[in-house]
Amino acid sequence: MPNNQFKKSELYSFITGKASTAIARRLQKNFKQNGIDITIEQWSVLYHLWKEDGLSQQQLCDATFRDKPSITRLVDNLEKLQLVKRVASKDDRRINMIYLTPSAQELQAQSMELANQTLNEALEGVTHGQVEIAKEVLQKVYENLS
Repeated sequence: MPNNQFKKSELYSFITGKASTAIARRLQKNFKQNGIDITIEQWSVLYHLWKEDGLSQQQLCDATFRDKPSITRLVDNLEKLQLVKRVASKDDRRINMIYLTPSAQELQAQSMELANQTLNEALEGVTHGQVEIAKEVLQKVYENLS
């Protein structure tokens, strides 16, 4: 039986990115105001490399839910900014491993602080319980469509 407790068009626009877009815009603004000259998309790649340096481009695709051409473009631009470098895999030279440069490592603390500050702004007035419910609902939506 369908769940008709809400206006589906409102829920659809919310799930498809209204909140996510607002957070990304605010984070981009906070980066710019603090002299961090990278895009949110570039930051998302760096974020995964900060968690585990030396990922393959395919692993970055999987982690960021982006396709190969998008990751290639992002890595190209991060290389131009001297924030990452590509190194051919020792096991398979067709695979590029992506490593952080010292400049990217220096960017981690400040950008993560700004990300945390932005998330705190976004979640002002939202209880821990509400966050947990939202996570459960969105995870269920994702699982239903996977």
